[in-house]
Amino acid sequence: MGAFGLLLALAWRNLWRNWHRTSILLLAVGIGVWSLTSTSALMHAWSASSLNAGLRDMTGQGQIHAAGYRDDPGIAHRMPMPTGRLLKLLDSAQVAYWAPRVRVPAVIQSEYETYPVTLAGIMPARERGLSFIPDSISRGRYLKGGDDGGLLLGRKLAERLHTGLGRRVVLMSQGADGTLAERGFQVVGIFSSNPRNEKGLVFTGLATSQAMLGLSAGVQGGITGVSFDLHDISGLSAYVRALRAAAPDLDIQPWSVLLPMVSAMTQLFDSFVWVWLVIMFILLAFGIVNTLLMALFERTREMGLLQALGLKPRLIFLQVTLETLLLVGLGVLVGLLAGAATILAFHDGLDLGFLAAGAEWLGAGQVLYPRLVPSELFGTGLLIWVLSVGASLWPAWRAVRKTPIDAISRAT
Repeated sequence: MGAFGLLLALAWRNLWRNWHRTSILLLAVGIGVWSLTSTSALMHAWSASSLNAGLRDMTGQGQIHAAGYRDDPGIAHRMPMPTGRLLKLLDSAQVAYWAPRVRVPAVIQSEYETYPVTLAGIMPARERGLSFIPDSISRGRYLKGGDDGGLLLGRKLAERLHTGLGRRVVLMSQGADGTLAERGFQVVGIFSSNPRNEKGLVFTGLATSQAMLGLSAGVQGGITGVSFDLHDISGLSAYVRALRAAAPDLDIQPWSVLLPMVSAMTQLFDSFVWVWLVIMFILLAFGIVNTLLMALFERTREMGLLQALGLKPRLIFLQVTLETLLLVGLGVLVGLLAGAATILAFHDGLDLGFLAAGAEWLGAGQVLYPRLVPSELFGTGLLIWVLSVGASLWPAWRAVRKTPIDAISRAT
């Protein structure tokens, strides 16, 4: 057996000379790694849920508007249907979905109430996979096409207006020529979403909304914007740059600009994971350093005798470091296994239950889906392991500073 193998065997045996202390430190490291991996998975799940909810909330990964529309979202700031190079980019293979829309402020009036809303003219088939609308119909039917003259109301808005399926309501908005545009609609569907959408949005076919507002249909028809999703969101920045080059006169923005709150929450969750990592490292470092100092203090005479017998200080330093490598490595392994088991236990979804209202207020869904990402899991474990071993170098260095005579005399 070589010198390294001998030192490794000694390090392993030294760990279990005081198995109570070793077990407590193993448990501490394991709990620290488990809490870090579990918390990280939960924060990432919350961030992903907030982002997904925001993107499906009529936003998409990016939007195209006429200049000035985001500051004054009215019919005056409209744009033509995409053509030429812009249309080619929207129809490219990297785009999963895109949809043109007319979205303007309006007032809805029933037999009993009048309420301000946002009228959205959509192409129903293009909204599938892009927004919440197709999957949110709770009563009645979805729109059949862009020329469908029916109207979709939110559940809460229908209650406020004291109306329902089959009833007629009147919508009023500013037309393209600046005059009042109004039209009667029959309610064909009721959708369920978050309270803001249920109270503030109504949907009809794109061609129907264009006719009501006095916009021409077809390629020359006016719309207020386009929403799109890519297959791979990581390529969004480059794609937005390409769109801006193709249509420099239009306002083209990614979701991070359109949804500043969601973007801030995503950054906050990422920062929280790093803050929790620092807290765990500080706690573990104190525990490891304190435990090693206690163990080395008890073995001061032993260290002196080893040096007196000819064991070089660098080998004693290596032995103490190996003890830490083994101890922290075992603790990290226990923590990773516990963390992986916890994440897999909620792989099918973590129902927030009574916290659902608060989660919805923060933009997340009622069910979170933590995901086990091996690279993140092992990366976290490796980082904790390296940092913890680094924290043990000072006690190991102290162990070899004393001369053999000084170590033996102080221990006797």
